[in-house]
Amino acid sequence: QVQLVESGGGLVQPGGSLRLSCTASGNIFSINAMGWYRQAPGKQRELVAAITSGGSTNYADSVKGRFTIARDNAKNTVHLQMNSLKPGDTAVYYCSADIASYDSEANGDYWGQGTQVTVSS
Repeated sequence: QVQLVESGGGLVQPGGSLRLSCTASGNIFSINAMGWYRQAPGKQRELVAAITSGGSTNYADSVKGRFTIARDNAKNTVHLQMNSLKPGDTAVYYCSADIASYDSEANGDYWGQGTQVTVSS
C-alpha cells in the first residue's frame, strides 16, 4: 500500500509564509504527476498546484505569483512554498500523487492525510 505523509501546516499571519511537504512511500514503481489540493469549509476541493514528473507546473489563478510547487524525484517528495498568504488561503491542504505501483492493480491517485493551513491575525 502507498501512503503520502504531509507536514508543514499551521497558523500564520496574513502576508506570512509556510512550506508544505509531502513524501510518498510504499510499493512505488514511479510517480507521475504530484499536486496540492485544498478544501475550505462549505466549498469543493480545488486544485492549487500540480507538477509533472518532467517538472511542468500548473497553478490556480488565485495563487499564481505567490505559491511555488517543486519536487524531489529521488526522495518522492513534493513541496509547496506559500508566500504572501491571505485569509482566503485558509483550508485543509491535501497532497496527491498519480502513482504506478509494482502491483499494477494498485495504480492510481493517492492522497495525503491533509494538513490545516490557517491565515489569520
